[in-house]
Amino acid sequence: MEIVPFMIERVFNAPIEIVWKAISDKDEMKKWYIDLSEFKAEASFKFQFSSGPDPNRIYLHLCEVKEVIVNRKLSYSWRYDGYEGDSLVTFELFEEGKTTRLKLTHSGLETFTIKNPDFKKENFAAGWTAILGTSLKDFLK
Repeated sequence: MEIVPFMIERVFNAPIEIVWKAISDKDEMKKWYIDLSEFKAEASFKFQFSSGPDPNRIYLHLCEVKEVIVNRKLSYSWRYDGYEGDSLVTFELFEEGKTTRLKLTHSGLETFTIKNPDFKKENFAAGWTAILGTSLKDFLK
């Protein structure tokens, strides 16, 4: 059985440099995504944050930047402290005239424990769809 990662694409009415800054600068990220105490778009940089579906189900996310190509690609590992599984989040940017197409791929979701319904692929799909389709879109307006 072929394992298909979660992928989503959105086009933003903003130059590629602005979208890059939104996904790679911690001060910009906190306005639409997550408020990180530290973040650097540099390979091997480790960061973490806590979030979950509700206040009673909060998970510590452990991440490490894997690849950075300025204005083109940012990827980082994503796993949960105390749980099985490792995944990879990749943002890719494509300049299309005066707009920017962002492609997000979240691979490795199948490695998360199926015993925890919070880690279902459908939940990641709903989360990323809201984050990119609403939060980032509104931020870039």
